[in-house]
Amino acid sequence: MVENVIWPAYLDAARTRSEGRRVAEDLAVDEPSVDEIAKAVQQIGYDATIERDKAYSREPWADRGRVVVRGADDSKNDLVQAVAAYVVAMRD
Repeated sequence: MVENVIWPAYLDAARTRSEGRRVAEDLAVDEPSVDEIAKAVQQIGYDATIERDKAYSREPWADRGRVVVRGADDSKNDLVQAVAAYVVAMRD
């Protein structure tokens, strides 16, 4: 079974691409939470598990958590782009 990890930094508008953002600026949001990301993953139709005590490797001092997606058939890039679009839509 395929597991993908989505870190909040992937969708964070305050980060540059070199700092870990993986989506275009128009799909990025301010301070995305693992709860928002997990809800977006479930909207797409995959199982999401939140791990709150994890820290992104580029900011080991901040335990922002991560979302583990199991059973996704899409590529990781397609998954992250779709999740970002849902998070933007949820905030509007």
